[in-house]
Amino acid sequence: MALVMLCLSIAVVAQAEGLSEYKMSSGDLIKIQVYGEEELTIETRLSDAGTISYPLLGELRVLGMTTGQLSTYITDELLNGYLLDPSVSVAILQYREFYIDGAVKSPGGYPYQPGLTLQRAVSLAGGFTERASSSKFYRVKEGEDSSRPVKVNLNSPIQPGDVITIEESFF
Repeated sequence: MALVMLCLSIAVVAQAEGLSEYKMSSGDLIKIQVYGEEELTIETRLSDAGTISYPLLGELRVLGMTTGQLSTYITDELLNGYLLDPSVSVAILQYREFYIDGAVKSPGGYPYQPGLTLQRAVSLAGGFTERASSSKFYRVKEGEDSSRPVKVNLNSPIQPGDVITIEESFF
């Protein structure tokens, strides 16, 4: 029984660590909550510059931070003359969109969902068109050189900000 509990704890920690690796970027909607301090609890979307406006602290550049890093940063800043023992949590309420174009029925931007694969992304876009290739799928990751799309398959994970292209097949 102890071994089962240990395995479960390791799985929960590994899962939590995986979630905390998500780096926030423009378009993400976040909630910052300071327990017992209602006026310091906000919901805000990261600006195109990757900043947010936060009470007492002003404009904060949070681009590329994880929710854990932002929580620690705000806690440290609030400890610096504002609160004695702040308890800060940060959560992603809505991820930024991913984009899909090419041979799908409804190309465009779609809200990201954790666990998204290319196959699910195509489903969100209404499915393949009649002329869609069965193997020519490309992804450009946000922040990478857009002239270098990488070939992916239907089981490939999709992240917020990714741009997916489904090529047409002529035969």
